[in-house]
Amino acid sequence: MTDKDQYKIVDEPFYQPQGDEVELYEAAYAARLPVMVKGPTGCGKSRFVEHMAWKLGKPIITVACNEDMTASDLVGRYLLDANGTRWLDGPLTTAARIGAICYLDEIVEARQDTTVVIHPLTDHRRTLPLDKKGELIHAHKDFQLVISYNPGYQSLMKDLKQSTKQRFAAFEFDYASAEVETAIVAKETGIAPELAAKLVAIGGAARNLKGHGLDEGISTRLLTYAAALIKGGVEEKAACRMALVRPITDDADIRDTLDHAIDATFA
Repeated sequence: MTDKDQYKIVDEPFYQPQGDEVELYEAAYAARLPVMVKGPTGCGKSRFVEHMAWKLGKPIITVACNEDMTASDLVGRYLLDANGTRWLDGPLTTAARIGAICYLDEIVEARQDTTVVIHPLTDHRRTLPLDKKGELIHAHKDFQLVISYNPGYQSLMKDLKQSTKQRFAAFEFDYASAEVETAIVAKETGIAPELAAKLVAIGGAARNLKGHGLDEGISTRLLTYAAALIKGGVEEKAACRMALVRPITDDADIRDTLDHAIDATFA
């Protein structure tokens, strides 16, 4: 197995297009444009990127960004071993060398001084300087950088600089229409469309509370969790409370409102 093969997705990740995003991504990849994917939690951003990597037949290296991530975590570092020191490439460096799609998930969670290292890869240079190693990597012709984040959690402390944003072509995702989301939940979990529609209706009710007690609505991901529990034999109302309500709020009033919506849906 080559380095590329171990990062390739073998089985097709299910993704239900909501518009022309598949064709637009293909055009962006053909031009090797860096891509930004924005949207709420659990709306399908990562699944979309994985699906496109599979569709294009390209390896993908995913990095879950966090506030403790340093530039060395992305590009690499020297390590001590029995024979002295050796250099270990980070995921960004590996992707640039082998021609993979590098997907930085929730990029705003990383420190801003860390994200600066991606800048030379996102313009005409397509290079990655490894200052500690004294090497300048010219990205493989198949390399592409993709980042994602949730604008709903933006703050002055957790937002991308304009100098970073303006290096990317962007897709703006949202939750699918009720009809499409019902089809997604049914396809993903194998439950009956009628049951999927009820779960989607509960999700819609919760999303209407966003900004009125909820920071974020029920995601499509959580709807599939509820469906999986029900398919596994858990009673419908209990599954919904466990998967749809308890994860998203600790507020008693909001919780009671959503519990009532569940009771009414499965009366």
